[in-house]
Amino acid sequence: MTDAESPGSAGDGTEPDPRFTFANERTFLAWSRTALALVVAGLGVVQLLPPFPGVPWGRRVLGLPLIVFGAVVAVVAYREWVKSQRAMRLGQPLPRSVMPWLLAAVITVIAVIAAVVVLVSALR
Repeated sequence: MTDAESPGSAGDGTEPDPRFTFANERTFLAWSRTALALVVAGLGVVQLLPPFPGVPWGRRVLGLPLIVFGAVVAVVAYREWVKSQRAMRLGQPLPRSVMPWLLAAVITVIAVIAAVVVLVSALR
């Protein structure tokens, strides 16, 4: 596959400054590390965390969303890398990223679920 055929190239436009291309790639890699950390955290919760007394489903309800969200972050990170690369090649403004909002919203929801699980466990 040549550079002109790569997913981010769109087959047209001009080659952007390498510094911007590398910065876009570093951003993609940072989101990929975040995705991997979410998957590993979810696996750790499900497999290593002691069970919550009186809440046998507690570990799964906390760990599985982390694993699934890790997969979602990986896919969305790639899509955003492609969109940003295409915008740079075409000289267009960079698209807004949904990743910060998405990450903040899901982590907030998981934190609320964790608080509920801990409270239910404490009351039993």
